[in-house]
Amino acid sequence: MADPALTVFGTPLDSIGEDDATGTWAQGGGVRLSHSRVSVKRWRDGTETIEDDEVAEEVPVALVYNGVPHVVMLATPLDLEDFAIGFSLTEGIVRSPSEVLAVRAHSRSEGIEVRLRIPEERFACLPGKEHNLTGRTGCGLCGAATLQQAVRHPQPVDLGATVSIADLRDAQVQLHARQNINRLTGAVHAAAWVVPGKGVIHVREDVGRHNALDKLIGVLAKTRTSRNEGFVLVTSRASYEMVQKCAEAGIGFLAAVSAPTGLAIRLALETGLTLVGFLRGGNCVVYTNSHRLHEQ
Repeated sequence: MADPALTVFGTPLDSIGEDDATGTWAQGGGVRLSHSRVSVKRWRDGTETIEDDEVAEEVPVALVYNGVPHVVMLATPLDLEDFAIGFSLTEGIVRSPSEVLAVRAHSRSEGIEVRLRIPEERFACLPGKEHNLTGRTGCGLCGAATLQQAVRHPQPVDLGATVSIADLRDAQVQLHARQNINRLTGAVHAAAWVVPGKGVIHVREDVGRHNALDKLIGVLAKTRTSRNEGFVLVTSRASYEMVQKCAEAGIGFLAAVSAPTGLAIRLALETGLTLVGFLRGGNCVVYTNSHRLHEQ
């Protein structure tokens, strides 16, 4: 089921989550589709046919803090309150979910605006508040104006969950079954929160892998989920920003279906995060802190 309207952080939002079959987002009278249908010519085995095809949508999403625009991202128009909260946490704009005092999304003709209210002392430290920042789809370093802002060093993570190979294998199967938008379009990434012994609890999808992870971290914040209970599984590579966002959120285990980068490995070592790549069935490669992974 979709998450209920958001009330913890302020005015309720009317949002439709990842389990909704229509794949729409609605707020303030506006409707945005997560995917749309187009007519295409398809060639298969030398034969041309005219068919309908489902394609993923991406829209500009502006995050506005205390009335001042901060960044515009291209994102899938679903779970945008989760995205705004997760982005605020992983980018260091706020230090805890309680500092997101209010959040509300508004549909505009040219995109979607998500307005957040944060404490004035946090707003005063907001990087780049003196000018608008723009990120491409899932831009991992959007808004970074200096090297110090681009490469941050989160605090070491806690002990974290212990994960088995069976947990990883089962989670990958479950996540594949719950990628509703990707099943239709083949064009979006997913991030899942998995609890060993219980399986996949939350899934968020987006055209940008960083956006999907921010959405997931946002819903963990909303539900006050303990980061020591589970791990994150992503359907993308494990770049530096993915490790950084997990570490910022206090998550100690990240598994990816593709490869990590060298910078991601070094940051995982620095923060004590367990980094797993090339997860395919029961096979994987453990790059850092293997003590959290066991066979049974």
